[in-house]
Amino acid sequence: MAQTSSMKLLGARNMSCIVERMEWNNKMDLIAYGTEKGEVVIQRLNWQKIVTFPTPGEDVRVRSLSWQMDETLLAVGYSNGKVALLDAESETIISGLIYEDDIKKVYFSKAINSQENLGTYTCNAKDKHRKYLPKLQPLTNIDPCLKTLDQKSFPKGSPCFLVVIMRSGKVHLLLLGALQAGSIDLTQHIMHPEQFDVYDVRLNGDFNAIYALLRDGQELKMLHFHNQVLQECMAPMLELATHCAHILETKNYINDTQQCLTEAWETVQLEMDNKLTKYANSQPYGQISADFLELHVFGFATFEVEEFLTLSEKGFKKIANSVDLSLSNLQGLVFKQLNGSAINMFYFLNTIAGFGRMSHFFESLISPDVANEAMRACGAFVLKVYELQRTIDTLVYNMKLFHAWMIFTILRLSHQEIPDELVLTEDENIALADFLCDMEPDIEDRSDDEDDKDDKDDKEEVVRGKFNLERVGQYLDNAYLTQPYPKDPSQVWEEMVAENECLSHCKLFVPHDKYLSLVQQRDKMFNAIDAVFHKPTESISGSFKLASTVICGDLPPMEPGEGLEDREFVTCSYYVNEAARSDMLACTVSWQEAMILEVSRTGDCLVRCTRIQLHPGIFTAPVHEDYYNLRFVALQFYNESSLSLLAQTTNSNPGVRPHSYFIQFSLSAARNQCTQHQMGPLVKLKDATVTHSIHDIVDGATFKGLDGVCEMLAVSGSRKVATVLSDRKRKMTIFEMEIEEEEDDTEMSQASFLDISKESVLVGVADSEKPDP
Repeated sequence: MAQTSSMKLLGARNMSCIVERMEWNNKMDLIAYGTEKGEVVIQRLNWQKIVTFPTPGEDVRVRSLSWQMDETLLAVGYSNGKVALLDAESETIISGLIYEDDIKKVYFSKAINSQENLGTYTCNAKDKHRKYLPKLQPLTNIDPCLKTLDQKSFPKGSPCFLVVIMRSGKVHLLLLGALQAGSIDLTQHIMHPEQFDVYDVRLNGDFNAIYALLRDGQELKMLHFHNQVLQECMAPMLELATHCAHILETKNYINDTQQCLTEAWETVQLEMDNKLTKYANSQPYGQISADFLELHVFGFATFEVEEFLTLSEKGFKKIANSVDLSLSNLQGLVFKQLNGSAINMFYFLNTIAGFGRMSHFFESLISPDVANEAMRACGAFVLKVYELQRTIDTLVYNMKLFHAWMIFTILRLSHQEIPDELVLTEDENIALADFLCDMEPDIEDRSDDEDDKDDKDDKEEVVRGKFNLERVGQYLDNAYLTQPYPKDPSQVWEEMVAENECLSHCKLFVPHDKYLSLVQQRDKMFNAIDAVFHKPTESISGSFKLASTVICGDLPPMEPGEGLEDREFVTCSYYVNEAARSDMLACTVSWQEAMILEVSRTGDCLVRCTRIQLHPGIFTAPVHEDYYNLRFVALQFYNESSLSLLAQTTNSNPGVRPHSYFIQFSLSAARNQCTQHQMGPLVKLKDATVTHSIHDIVDGATFKGLDGVCEMLAVSGSRKVATVLSDRKRKMTIFEMEIEEEEDDTEMSQASFLDISKESVLVGVADSEKPDP
């Protein structure tokens, strides 16, 4: 018989907009909800808002919310295919993924207990790199608000899977949110793809199988897939995923440093732009170099040069100091940040290449040849960074000579006294002459196959250079270098490679392409790194094998043009029962009927099924008339022994407001009503189970009447709270669960409960109408 549930109303608020999704944190008093505007709001139990994350675009809806176990990290799936990881503690977007299809659901799995899954492999090198590698310095020039999703640092926390379910039927698994740990296309395992819908896909408690609840034609099925690679390689995968996360962080750091380099170089150009660039653009190509050489060697200045040198000594010193400071910042970024991150990347790739040599553990996860190729690409990037560093050092030296000479020339032409420190030595005069001669160099042909038109375009690009005093800017463009670094006669290795072609093709040596820019070399390295992580994705994806098909029930046909709200009555919830070593799945199979499955993980391959309905049975004692006209709205596991249900009346009398009911269903009380089945290739539960009315299960269901039409439910057994949405998803009501009855605090009747709920609504309306101070 129906009983009354012990619940205490904590508060109700009218929300400023429609709430479409909500989820409780299992450890802290935090609830996250997504609005119709695509915003994600995180607030406390006392209604205090912690942070509001804006929508990622126009007309974007929040599809799913999931908290990482015992953490402040929230995964959000959006309708435009984006998955964002939000940190409630730091109030920042940690990282993000972009997919091409609409997202059905995203969720974090339970934490991976490494002590149970390590086996014979010991994962002890998680933070060993901190002993050998210096910590990368923070980039203060980067504004955190301007970073894109893929430029953020990677999240930390307990190891777990992030599962992304697409509406198309594709499922993606990510370990630590970093390593692509396989994918599966469910449409390849059904008989009626034209009538397909996926409701949920869950990893089992041992992380070696998944359960997929879906529609296949007019049948509701649960597909059970086993994965041998996940079962045997969890410890090596954790090791690889940890290094993958470090690599992703380093990639983001390199991208941020690249952005800082570009900004620093733009500052250099800005400092030179007022006088120097205008003068350079007004002269034909080659004229500047000739005029300055004539002034330096013979002391004769043309009219254009004299007009350019009308700048006062103090004004030119100011420009020189600003340029020198900007170049010094550029030197620091390359020498410290960029060089340090490149060395860190080489260390991590070298470690992964070492893992590849342990074929017993990593054979299915790492290809040694691909890992070695990524190391070579990283080595080439290190060489390119060193090349850029030498180029900047040369530019800094030449610019100091050039500025000193310009000040010396201004003083000489104005017949002022020249300090001794401005007089250049013989070696400095020779270096300055070489610099002036190379200000507008001839363009080298990179290949005999290039068209004349391409050469002409390249030359025009040089003419438009910023005073053409630099060889640095070309390294920061996604184009081939127009002024490659000159050969150093003292470098014997370059001569050996040029004379012996076999050395340039030998995989034992790092290649060096002198025509690639820093951006091109970086992209080439990133592509090689991405190829390293294709192997685990392919191995895990190919290892998914359909072990069992469980037919749960029949579904009505999907009519063309039928709206989602007209047919989407299947809702489900999943729970891992650690004590019983079983996986629990609850789902509705019709508006009035639900099914609870408990799949054992002890090796006996048993599944227990409890089938319940809301309608009273033929032998049920008389109940309230509302109980004859209830239908399911939502369900969610409260804990391993209770299932929370939300139901509402269907055919209210004219003028009578519909009612909703919160039902707490005891799974332990219903255990005697379950049927037990052996998991096999095909299990037809609809023909082998009996449906029981929840009113006939002794101490099975407790009811609590709610005011209005409630449409959504979120519960947390660890926090002992429940939240419902009503009034077209605009009113949020929070209850405290498991209230202990006291003598002076008796349980509320349904009438008093509804009165208090109405008073909360009036208070919420009054608060919303108050003008802002």
